[in-house]
Amino acid sequence: MVHVSRMSEELILWMSQNFGFIRIADRFTTGSSIMPQKKNPDVPELARGKTGRVVGHLMALITLMKGQPLAYNKDNQEDKEPLFDTVDTLKDTLRIFAEMAGGITVQPQAMEQAALKGYATATDLADYLVKKGLPFRDAHETVSHAVKAAVSHNCDLSELPLAVLLQQFNPAIGKDVYDALSLRGSLNARNTLGGTAPAQVRAQIARHHKRLGA
Repeated sequence: MVHVSRMSEELILWMSQNFGFIRIADRFTTGSSIMPQKKNPDVPELARGKTGRVVGHLMALITLMKGQPLAYNKDNQEDKEPLFDTVDTLKDTLRIFAEMAGGITVQPQAMEQAALKGYATATDLADYLVKKGLPFRDAHETVSHAVKAAVSHNCDLSELPLAVLLQQFNPAIGKDVYDALSLRGSLNARNTLGGTAPAQVRAQIARHHKRLGA
């Protein structure tokens, strides 16, 4: 239930106007009582709330056991209600979650725009400089100056002119730096097991499809 609650929190955030990463099917949401345009993520919110109930049952059982000596004591007859209610709550929550998952629509453009914020490819610039022969410590410092320059120009690292990157930071930087600074270039650079490269992600999806199908 803790895992369900964490996932619920992400779904609630991702559905909010500030993120807009996903849409949950109407049948799993309700309108606001005062704002007709609003969709409330009822299932994730209720699941997040149910977790408090189950965690409360866990605390009750731990408290039940904490002062008991060896062997069975009559105190233990109090374990049935929290246990049975937890099983029922978990089964019902997982059932509705499985149904809801099929009604989630991803908004890839919003996700991509969010991924471009915060100079996410700064590490890729450092890796690029290391491949050009610069020690990582120096590359790290160079990138920090490049980020400051991007902030002052109110632009992304990938939008800094090549002349600025060459003259102010490192003469080893060439046009190929923009491949490293692109979002897709950053993803593809991590083409290792468990990495972010699309090929790796597709491989993991296929593996889990096979596992679940079996």
